[in-house]
Amino acid sequence: MSKILVVGAGISGATVANVLSRNRDNQITVIDKLNHVGGNCYDYRDENGIMIHKYGSHIFHTSDKEVWEFLKQFTDFNTYMHKVVAVIEGNELPIPFNFNTIQAAFPKTLADRIEQKLLSKFKYGTKIPIKDFMEQDDEDLKFLAEYIYENVFLHYTEKQWGKDPSQIDGAVTARVPVYLSRDDRYFQNTYQGIPLNGYTAMIQKMLDAPNIELKLDTPMKSVDSSEYDQIFYTGAIDELMDYELGPLPYRSVYFKLETYEKEHYQSGAAVNYPNNYDFTRIHEYKYYLDDKSDVTVIAKEYSEDFVPGRNDPYYPISSDSNQALYEKYVALAKKKYHTMNFLGRLGDYKYYDMDKAIKRALECVNASN
Repeated sequence: MSKILVVGAGISGATVANVLSRNRDNQITVIDKLNHVGGNCYDYRDENGIMIHKYGSHIFHTSDKEVWEFLKQFTDFNTYMHKVVAVIEGNELPIPFNFNTIQAAFPKTLADRIEQKLLSKFKYGTKIPIKDFMEQDDEDLKFLAEYIYENVFLHYTEKQWGKDPSQIDGAVTARVPVYLSRDDRYFQNTYQGIPLNGYTAMIQKMLDAPNIELKLDTPMKSVDSSEYDQIFYTGAIDELMDYELGPLPYRSVYFKLETYEKEHYQSGAAVNYPNNYDFTRIHEYKYYLDDKSDVTVIAKEYSEDFVPGRNDPYYPISSDSNQALYEKYVALAKKKYHTMNFLGRLGDYKYYDMDKAIKRALECVNASN
């Protein structure tokens, strides 16, 4: 019998534990320092019957059929397709910036002219990263690029990352494209939706196996790692090593919940505020599962720097120096924990969407066998 420790009961850890549990010779212990499963995907129904995403909105989307079929073993999904608007100059405009946004933002003659010029230079249906898009000679396209940069990207990025966009890694800025299409959906993946009973129920089902033991409120430091033949670690590697080389930089977020006695507070599930207020966006949770209630619950999202012991790490800050520090931590950790595998957004120090985290977990298990 092989004894396996999985640190973290989020989507990465649950994927690993579930796959390993199919071999009945494996005895798997899953621990989490939190008092619930699900990690940042954790959701719950409040006293109003509304499914609340405690750590911010999570919309599942993927074009990877293997990942989709894997999750479908544990939940059914609705057909929710996420749309986002941003309040720009007092108006709600579709985001990412697309042809519908252009028509809504500008006078028709200007909007039509810009559309024609875009289609003469780029293929319909393509996404042009904001930084690339600004390298145009045409005056109308320069105007468009400057407008988007100033009104959609600049101030939102400053709030979200606490830095000027020039200081942000290109992999992050590339996530904010101009979409040459009339498709208002935020994601264009083949499969999209919200688990019908929530993410928590989905992950609980993933961990429901006779050879999986779940221990909540259990930090890594309270476990004797030498008892296990193999360890899969999804937590923050700098925390694991007591910040011996200094903390890895992250951005953190916090959410201010507010309840209103009305059917809906806003026009959709997510409204971004690039240029107004201190929060980056407002989530309204009723939209995801079409929950019925006389009240509605919103969450205003604020970004801040991660400080160990004060808040939680959410988004790794990608840079060459941060990656070098992470790799030093990996080398240090492997000297202490010889059978440890690292994965997940924190364990790999990478910005993963949920489907990419699952794919990485599946690959990690296969590589360890």
